[in-house]
Amino acid sequence: MSDAYIKSMLSHNKTFLHPDFSADPTSGIPYNVVSGRQAKVPILITEWADESDRGPYPIPEKAITESGPDGHVIVVDVDNAMLYELFAARYVGPGWKCSSAATFNLKSNALRPRGWTSADAAGLPIFAGLARYDEVASGEIKHALRFTVSKPRKTWIPPATHGGTSSDPHDPPMGLRLRLKANYDISKVTGQARVILNALKKYGMMVADRGSDWYISGAPDSRWNDTDLRQLKKIPGSAFEAVATPPLPHASRPRQVQKSQSLKPD
Repeated sequence: MSDAYIKSMLSHNKTFLHPDFSADPTSGIPYNVVSGRQAKVPILITEWADESDRGPYPIPEKAITESGPDGHVIVVDVDNAMLYELFAARYVGPGWKCSSAATFNLKSNALRPRGWTSADAAGLPIFAGLARYDEVASGEIKHALRFTVSKPRKTWIPPATHGGTSSDPHDPPMGLRLRLKANYDISKVTGQARVILNALKKYGMMVADRGSDWYISGAPDSRWNDTDLRQLKKIPGSAFEAVATPPLPHASRPRQVQKSQSLKPD
């Protein structure tokens, strides 16, 4: 189905790769790093409570929130290796209010229960798929990246656990992994963009949410070189191919129903 998926994504307005992050602090998905001493606060979940993980969460009152309607809040507890993510979040003291919430044990490969969303539509952890400056500065990104499509299908491929909205079998399912073709020439690409493209050749990128086609996610950082990153906008979607993903054992976690509740630590 690779050709069909690529054709579908190319049939809309966006046909080239696009870095959805930059040196602008309002561009991209930020994250917060806390220690195990961070106080936990109540979480009120308003929409997808039955597919969310109940609080409390260790989210600071002044946690950096993603700009725009998605309003993601991401917190990494480095002492306990736990990830906490909220969608459409805002502080309503003493805790936070959001549309959905998810936790991930970073020492485990366990997936969310089948059919569950997360703070991301596909049920994936957002933080794990972000391009981060510290990784690029080290010279290598060692994981797949997160990207969006405008018409994700109503099904998913693990490690995703939740589908999209389209019924068209030619549209890409959530969790689909695309990889930059091995023979695509990136020899003229330089700097930070070259590191990102190397990762896309080796690990690829996964459909994680509904949004503009070919938009890859990253964390904002003042040290990004936006001139470098603009080279990514010259990479056509036709340079990618879908990767056949074999079935994976699904390690579901216990189902929890949310009840209403009134890399250096900060």
